[in-house]
Formats: sequence, structure tokens, C-alpha cells
Amino acid sequence: MPDLDVLTIVLLVLAGLTAGWVDAVVGGGGLIQLPALLLVPGISPVQALATNKLASIMGTSTSAITYYRRVGPDLTTAGPMALAALTGAFGGAALAAQLPAELFTPIILVVLIAVATYTVLKPRLGAQTDLRWEGNRHRWTAAGIGLVIGAYDGLLGPGTGTFLVIALVSVLGYAFLPASALAKIVNFATNLGALLFFVPHGAVIWGLGLAMGAANLVGAYVGARMAVAKGSGFVRVIFVVVVGALIVKLGYDVVRDWTA
Repeated sequence: MPDLDVLTIVLLVLAGLTAGWVDAVVGGGGLIQLPALLLVPGISPVQALATNKLASIMGTSTSAITYYRRVGPDLTTAGPMALAALTGAFGGAALAAQLPAELFTPIILVVLIAVATYTVLKPRLGAQTDLRWEGNRHRWTAAGIGLVIGAYDGLLGPGTGTFLVIALVSVLGYAFLPASALAKIVNFATNLGALLFFVPHGAVIWGLGLAMGAANLVGAYVGARMAVAKGSGFVRVIFVVVVGALIVKLGYDVVRDWTA
């Protein structure tokens, strides 16, 4: 573990707490947590990504359990989606040290802008569940979404929960609240899949990851209970805010890379 001063550790723990809350409501906690880790001197990008996964899995496990008890997400959807996501995340993690993030950032930015525009222009989107398909077609589509987003999570990470909610609402037809509940189960699987690769390779900084994870856990518990209490309308508002923040962050990254 790098030699960190007390202030740096406190700020990282606060980042974990905030990330846990955001991630539990609508996903996107990695937007806060991963950049915070990348700013720490002496931590490589792979170490930051791996440590972020350890902290995140503590939060996603807590929010997944809370949502399961209070919302009762459909496990026939969550099961195949989570299994495919775990597989994708393991493969994505294996590529994390080899492919540059700049390759994907412009594409993701365009997708996010389109999603944000569509969500704002469709105020009833995600207000209630209206599934597009049933049976095997529904489950295979869910698994395909899990595989693709899982691979992204293992490779890059930030915004994974948000992308899961986007897909569950716009592609499969869930309301925002059950979409968030399902996303937490799948996000737990993506974190686990990435850790199955990172842990044997010694990439996790355990002390820092566990400290941030404990804070992430608290934030996730509070965020999940708040989302359940306030419903899909609240989740939709936070969703738009988080997507907007992702657009600003990725847009800045693209401009910085082009002008460097």
C-alpha cells in the first residue's frame, strides 16, 4: 500500500461513501471512486481499477440485498444476466492492461448523449414496467446485455451501473426502480468477475480497498433504502444527473486527449 497521509485517506473514504450512495440509487459510483484512486501518487491504473472493484463489491452486495428484500427483483432475469456479466467482466479485466481507454471514450460519450436526450424527451420512460418480450427472448436479451456491459466493467468500469439501468429501462422495458434493483445484482457479478482476475495477479491494494469498501457499504445501504422509499421518479432524476456528470467527465477526457 502506498504511504498515504491521513487527509488523503479521509478524502478517499468520503469518495467511497458518496460513490456507494450514487451507485445504489442509479449506478455510476465509479465515476467518483475510480478518479479519486487514480489521483493517488504511486498507484498504477490497474491497481486503481482493481482496488475500486474491491470497494465497489462491498457496496453492491449491500444494495443488492436491500433491493432484493424490499423490491423483489425478477431472479429469472437477474440470474442469466449476472452470469453472462461475470464472464464478460473477467474477459474485460484480462484486457484492462492492454487496451487504451481512449479507444472507447468517444463512442461511450456519443451513446450517453443520445441516452440523456432520449430520457429527457420521454418523461414517461421508466415510469412503469412494460416488458418488450417474455420467456427465452427476454432472458437471452438480458444475458447479451450482461455480457457486453460486464466486459466494459472489467475493462474500464465507471458508469457500469448506469449503463445497466439504461439497458434495462430502454431495451427490456423495466421501470427505473426495478431496473436499479436488477442492476445491483448484475453489478455485483461484474465486480466479482473482475476481482477473479485481479486478485490472483496481485493488483488489489487491500488496506485501502477495504477502508473505502466499508464506506461504500454504508453509502449503498442508505442509497438503496432512499431509492425504494422514493420510487422510480426519484431514481429517474438521479439517473439524469449522473448521466449528465458522465457526459461532462468523458467530454473533458476526449477534449484533453485531442489537445494533448
